[in-house]
Amino acid sequence: MVFPLFFLILQSNMQLPEVFVRETKQLMGEERFRRFMEAFNEDAPVSIRVNKRKVESGKWKENTYINKVPWCEEGIYLEGRPQFTFDPLFHAGYYYVQEAASMFVTHVLRSLFTIHCSLFTVLDLCAAPGGKSTAVRTVLPEGSTLVSNEPIPTRAQILLENITKWGWPDCIVTNNYPRDFRKAKAKFDIILCDVPCSGEGMFRKDPATISEWSPQNVEKCWRLQREIVADAWECLNPGGLLIYSTCTYNIKENEENIRWILDTYEAEALDIPVDPSWNITGSLLPGFDAPVYRFIPGITCSEGLFLCALHKRGKWKEESGKRLPKREQSLQKNRLPSPLKELSAAEQFSFLFPLSSFHIDLSYPEALKYLRGEALALPPDTPKGIVTVTYKGVPLGPVKNIGNRANNLYPKPWRIKTTHLPTEEIKIIDIQ
Repeated sequence: MVFPLFFLILQSNMQLPEVFVRETKQLMGEERFRRFMEAFNEDAPVSIRVNKRKVESGKWKENTYINKVPWCEEGIYLEGRPQFTFDPLFHAGYYYVQEAASMFVTHVLRSLFTIHCSLFTVLDLCAAPGGKSTAVRTVLPEGSTLVSNEPIPTRAQILLENITKWGWPDCIVTNNYPRDFRKAKAKFDIILCDVPCSGEGMFRKDPATISEWSPQNVEKCWRLQREIVADAWECLNPGGLLIYSTCTYNIKENEENIRWILDTYEAEALDIPVDPSWNITGSLLPGFDAPVYRFIPGITCSEGLFLCALHKRGKWKEESGKRLPKREQSLQKNRLPSPLKELSAAEQFSFLFPLSSFHIDLSYPEALKYLRGEALALPPDTPKGIVTVTYKGVPLGPVKNIGNRANNLYPKPWRIKTTHLPTEEIKIIDIQ
């Protein structure tokens, strides 16, 4: 018997594809599937990850969050979904709005490596919009290099914006296909393959993805995923780590692909310590018990995610704390081998525009006006030239004071487009 609610997503008034219902119920089993489907009648959890480089501990405004995300020390569940667009601190990179399951990558890296005494070159191969990249950079030790790549140019620009606003050093944003890294013979210690997938884990968060799902798309995705992994594996140093993840549930794109990797390459699936209270599900493929980690709505406090950490057999590059081999020094200097297309080296938040030592602090309405790209009226004693505008002391960006007016230099693609502004100040972080 299939309960009526199994077919109806209340938020969208759309039906789940019958083949998806049938196959997913068989995969998960009656009880797990019932809890999964009941989650569609609930609001999706809202979570953010604080930028610990910018925000001191204890600076969170009371009554804005419910609990910490248990597998990420920087993660917070909020009580609801505020209008992030109208929080100037969101635009300043003080936090990143990220689904909680995706934060699990920080726990993976913290569990597997003593990363504070070694340097790493890391590639996030399918990185847009930047959630996992900013999470990974937070965990890596100073001096490591992160290359965040996105093949689609429009998405690569969004990735560039988010990486730049995050404001951590030694980050490179690129716009290449996975095969380009293999052809360039680039090498990395850690590679994230958050591969394009059929998006089943997005059904509750974004019901529009339901209409895009089909068995044919699943078939297309798992083949593409193997092509991406094949390119990535060639770029992984011996002893390195490949993190494979999807936001889908079916075993073709998940367990069967992991089994293929284990059978095809000198690979080992690594155990990640998890707390039973997190309710993370393991392998659902009969006879396959490799350590994999599946987040299922209604069971974990998250949306859907599948992840497996894979070790490439071989000798690790160096003992912890020693000098990097010469073959890796180019990446440590933020230079990629030709012909890879590099968009930026986002050293600081100010990479794309100059900031000055002279600051003008804006009120909340003025900050929104600046973020919309409007001109500002500056105090009469403001010096001419580039001036930094701030909100609560936090740099937002530059203006050019020419005397009778100040030209707004905030990048046009980043500007707030809506004209409907809130009547009250949006506060997610209290930094006073």
